[in-house]
Amino acid sequence: MNSVESNRELAENKLILLYIINNMEAPVSNLIITKVILENKLMNYIFLQQYLDELCDGKFLERLDVEDKKSYRISAAGRQGLDYFISLIPAGTKSRIDEALSDYKKRIKNETSVIADFVAVNENEYITTLKICEGSFTFIDLKLTVGSRNDARNICNNWSMNSAALYKKIMSELTED
Repeated sequence: MNSVESNRELAENKLILLYIINNMEAPVSNLIITKVILENKLMNYIFLQQYLDELCDGKFLERLDVEDKKSYRISAAGRQGLDYFISLIPAGTKSRIDEALSDYKKRIKNETSVIADFVAVNENEYITTLKICEGSFTFIDLKLTVGSRNDARNICNNWSMNSAALYKKIMSELTED
């Protein structure tokens, strides 16, 4: 393999990782990334871990280390790079990844708990509790005080139905430079 081919393969593999993490909507554990990559024979384990480290060093990914569980989420720079170079990922590879991610999203949804609840402090004050947890790892824990039972109920319903997208939007806004 000449250096042009090897550079293209390197870029393609890193883009594949960005594509996977971007399409999972919430931080993705190292275990899930590894399963998707190895089960679909996209690259070997050693290169996978090396590329994840390089993408973090280059600020294309953010590494989250909580309770000994390593997870990743895409940064604004990673999203921009992926948008610009996504055409370098072969269509067949993208469709294999999309199929695998669909399966993993279903599995993760079963393993991930979404909590949306509220309590009345008094008749004009309600506290909503909104969480996304996976096992003992809490991705987000929000408490909002609102003025009506109807607002509290709507917030909880919207969180229950759209928690992954709302989490992604919140994290995108909070981590934007």
